[in-house]
Amino acid sequence: MKTVLILGAGIAGPTLAFWLRAAGLQPTLIERAPELRSGGYVIDFWGHGYDIAERMGLITEINRAGYHVQELRIVDDRGQRVTGFGTKVFSELTDDRYVTIRRSDLSRLLFEKIRGTTEVIFDSEIVKLEQQPDGVQVRLKHAGERRFDLVIGADGLHSGVRGLAFGPQHQFEKHLGYVVAAFEVRGYRPRDDDVYLMYGRPGRMLGRFTLHDDRTLFLFVFAAKGGSLPSTLDLQKAMLRKTYGEGKWECPQVLQRLEETDELYFDRVSQIRMESWSRGRVALAGDAAFCVSLLAGQGSALAMISAYVLAGELASADGRHEEAFSNYETRLRNYIHGKQQGAERFASAFAPRTAAGLWFRNQVIRAFTIPGVARLMTGRDIVDTLQLPDYRWPLLQELPSGARSLA
Repeated sequence: MKTVLILGAGIAGPTLAFWLRAAGLQPTLIERAPELRSGGYVIDFWGHGYDIAERMGLITEINRAGYHVQELRIVDDRGQRVTGFGTKVFSELTDDRYVTIRRSDLSRLLFEKIRGTTEVIFDSEIVKLEQQPDGVQVRLKHAGERRFDLVIGADGLHSGVRGLAFGPQHQFEKHLGYVVAAFEVRGYRPRDDDVYLMYGRPGRMLGRFTLHDDRTLFLFVFAAKGGSLPSTLDLQKAMLRKTYGEGKWECPQVLQRLEETDELYFDRVSQIRMESWSRGRVALAGDAAFCVSLLAGQGSALAMISAYVLAGELASADGRHEEAFSNYETRLRNYIHGKQQGAERFASAFAPRTAAGLWFRNQVIRAFTIPGVARLMTGRDIVDTLQLPDYRWPLLQELPSGARSLA
């Protein structure tokens, strides 16, 4: 039984661990954070990611934790509706297999599926990695040295595995010219259930979304030139106050509530583009390999697809990693490239940089109310063209529940 070290307990990592166990391999999952992350932002979940979740027996839980958004609504300075559209077309294009869910909730549900089958080590990471002919020797922060047959980096946009095995991030990162921030608060008013509200000025957008348990999510997207971003919470909040301080609508109220939070997601909107997703006995999955950007809306589903295909190819190749890694890329590279191109087109729609760009974006959205237009304009990005392989999973029916977690 081959041993596989997986870095990252977000989306790709737990999915990969589940399917590796189903294939008869022995995964170990390591997460840099001391516990599963909470908060963050919401994602739209459909397509093959939804299909894989169904095969994992998670659809009931996902729909219970998620939301069925009815409308995207763009508002003006006074909160009056400027334009918007209903989401019925997305339900039609996906046969009602479409849900909005907090990314952290999806991660938690995936993690629950590997309880009892996978060794999990929190508050650790690889600090040294040495590939050898018959395995990979790793030194772990707080957990000593270990040896594995394979190492998989599923540790996101800022992947530590990618940095150790392939080189620094700047070699592979493509900035899309925006910064994104998100936080949640409890008890915010007003609340608009199942409606995603967006307020925009040139080069910046503020979104509000009502969550369960009297919580509200705020999403900031704003244009930003290259250069380093503030790394401390105080400086990140200061940047948001400066960028949105003159905004109307609910900007003053939201910035006031910003001061309450100590959990602020704050990052550059980027893609990862690599000529190869593997090197020797090390491979990458999800955002670590091909981040399409947070604004693409499909990052979590693509992470699950890549994890499923990588595990399936390792199973089909009887663990011959060179063959499996090659087949993994062959199946997915063109598909992922198309998603990255679509994400580049889509990113500027969140926060057009000029007043004219805002006006044009709103006209496009207004056209979605014309029968057939929304289907025509979004169909190619909503409907998956990839054929999801059917692999043999000899231990799928034997997977128990309950996980061994080591702090």
